[in-house]
Amino acid sequence: MSRRLKMAVITAIESLHRSGYSNRRIAETLGVHRDTVAKYVAQFQNRPNAPTGSPDAEPRASPGPESLCRPFQELIVAKLEQGLSAQRIYQDLVEDHEFPGKYPSVRRYVASLATSSGPVRRMETAAGQEAQVDFGVGAPIRQPDGKRRRTWVFRIVLSYSRKAYSEVVYRQTTEAFIGALENSFRHFGGVPKTLVIDNLKAAVRRGDWYDPKLMSFARHYGTAFLPTKPYTLEHKGKVEAGVKYVKNNALKGRQFDSLPQQNDFLLDWETRVADTRIHGTTKQQVQRRFEQERDVLLPLPVDSFPCFEEQQRTVHRDGHVEVAKAYYSTPPEYIGRRLWVRWDSRTVRIFNRRWEQVALHARAEPGQFRTAPGHIPTKRRSSVELGVRQLLARVRVLGDHAGDWGEAVVNARGVEALRVLIGLRALASRHSSAAIDEACRQALTYGVYRLKTIRALLKRPAPEQQQLEFLEEHPIIRPLSDYSLDSLYDLGKERL
Repeated sequence: MSRRLKMAVITAIESLHRSGYSNRRIAETLGVHRDTVAKYVAQFQNRPNAPTGSPDAEPRASPGPESLCRPFQELIVAKLEQGLSAQRIYQDLVEDHEFPGKYPSVRRYVASLATSSGPVRRMETAAGQEAQVDFGVGAPIRQPDGKRRRTWVFRIVLSYSRKAYSEVVYRQTTEAFIGALENSFRHFGGVPKTLVIDNLKAAVRRGDWYDPKLMSFARHYGTAFLPTKPYTLEHKGKVEAGVKYVKNNALKGRQFDSLPQQNDFLLDWETRVADTRIHGTTKQQVQRRFEQERDVLLPLPVDSFPCFEEQQRTVHRDGHVEVAKAYYSTPPEYIGRRLWVRWDSRTVRIFNRRWEQVALHARAEPGQFRTAPGHIPTKRRSSVELGVRQLLARVRVLGDHAGDWGEAVVNARGVEALRVLIGLRALASRHSSAAIDEACRQALTYGVYRLKTIRALLKRPAPEQQQLEFLEEHPIIRPLSDYSLDSLYDLGKERL
């Protein structure tokens, strides 16, 4: 029993046949046997012509009973225009209209609508206007253990000149996609105004074609991403053919020992083979046509795009979020909430739900904390974090003598005074402010600046140090005249 081609391949055969491709060229382009192409072309020619020029064109008649989807044709067409897939359309028909058929019937009917939309218009763009991007399967890499690892070949084609760039990666990640795009821009020496992309794993993550990283990348280079619609392979036919070209001409039947080896081979192949060929559509050499396009490409920016990661994070009870095993503070009002975090190799930026930046930190090593002073609630700040000036202000609340004693401690003991001031404030939990202020007054009279002295005075107040008055006259005090030189000389003579 012969294998039936996928509907996408059958559609492509009919589209190419309508565009004037020969059976041989269709077979070479799609990798299908010429006899198979001839069989399907004969079926197309035997079908009655469907009306064209209207989005409501009916699908072509097929042998067998009428499709169960026929009563829902207008609804199906409307959902296709919204960009819904055949699977989603089938689910909606079952849930909302009690559709009696199965999913394959909806899939076939959607494919028949696609093939009945009339001839395909070839779109040619101006120089520097557009490039098309896609991924294909690359040549395998031989591992040291003898196993082969699959690769993906990134391919970008300038729509005007057909100048292309190819790069092989292990995974279709966003980082690999952006890195390959940047390398292609440097290879071209400029940036096209638009980039047509398919539903790539790396490029499209959501149904609305929105990815902050890709949008930031586009703004950085001054370009724009234009996603294709579902079931419209012809919207990026240049790169579809380009991927097949690099797979069949450059990589088919080859193996490599590493990614750099395969990429070096591809770069040489692009220059030596792909750029020197006469393109089948433009009828010009690719390199010469590219020389006309190079000068109209957008200029490259000075710096490369800072590729970043972006995810949602929940703020922990300590007011920090975790990023790559390091911790970064947020304002205290966001504790327990979900925030967006964007980080690269140098910085970590934190955004709220309205994409307003609420924190900015330098990257930290795993296990380290980055805490901004303004993110610590006042009641949660330790006395050490407050500093000497703040502590002196709090100590003076106990009394003027306590404040004077605290300043004397700072002047006498320097950095060590910090612990003394913290201890003095702690005494307020067991003693009254008046008692502490009196103890500090007494300590000042003795010139003692140790906390244990304050504790002792609080337990047993010491007598105040008495200041003795200076006496100028007293029976045992000699007058100053007795200490003159003449008096001392006379005294010496008497003793002799």
